[in-house]
Parts: sequence; structure tokens; C-alpha cells
Amino acid sequence: MPRKKETAEETETKETKKIETKKISVSGIMIGTGRRKTSVARVWLKKEKGPLLVNEKPIDDYFTDKTAKKIYEEPLRVVNRVGQFSGTIKVTGGGISSQLGAIALGMARALVESDPSYKQILSKKKLLTRDPRMKERRKYGHAGKARKKKQSPKR
Repeated sequence: MPRKKETAEETETKETKKIETKKISVSGIMIGTGRRKTSVARVWLKKEKGPLLVNEKPIDDYFTDKTAKKIYEEPLRVVNRVGQFSGTIKVTGGGISSQLGAIALGMARALVESDPSYKQILSKKKLLTRDPRMKERRKYGHAGKARKKKQSPKR
């Protein structure tokens, strides 16, 4: 018996069902992962007013600099949602700068998960782009650094 060919509408509804089930978990928590250099940030956001905690500390205590606040609030500021989300962020590895970049990317990805219409806005501001720059590995035969060459004798 030959198989019935699917119409375009049937395949479209199957694809949308897959997308809908993936987006938001049952408890309404949006999840995003951000990476920058050697830092990894796992972000869980809820649509409610409350504190943002980074490694069990308030985010303002973890990052005390004013420029840091500007960086991690940028995804929320772009979509006009500053102060409307609470959440938990676990960040490991790297330094302050790379942790900030990882948190910003994780928050942007979590926001896209909450509302797919944010994707265009955030990608226009390049907040959904992972920064691929990493520290270059050391090579053998060099003077202990990645690119430094051994000094050649002159005389």
C-alpha cells in the first residue's frame, strides 16, 4: 500500500508543534547559556520583578563597576524589559570581562526563548553573536609564548 504524501499544511503544523514544545518550560523559566573566552554562564530568568543573583550573590555585589551594569543590562534595555525579570545566573571560569560577556549572551538567549520576536531586535544589536576570540595556545619551539620567537645570535 503506497504512503500518503503530506501536504504543506500538515508539515507546517508538525514543525510549529516541535518549536512550541521546546520554547518555555512548564514553570515559566527561560534558560540561556552564554560563553565568552573561557567563561560559561548558565542563565535562568522568570517573568517577575525580583533580584538577579549571580553565584548566590546579588548581581550588583558581584559586579560593582558602573560599566559592568551597562553591559549586563544591555539585552534587557534593548527590548525595554529592565527590572521586569528575576533570575539566577551560575558563571564559572575566566575573568570579570569574559564573565560579563557570557552573562549578556546568556540573558539575550533566554529573552529570545521567552519571546521569539526579540530575536531580530537583539541580533541587530549583535547581542546574540558569540564572541569567538580565545587565548591562543602556546606552541613548542617558541620562547614559551604563543607567537614569540627565539632570539637568534648576531655574532
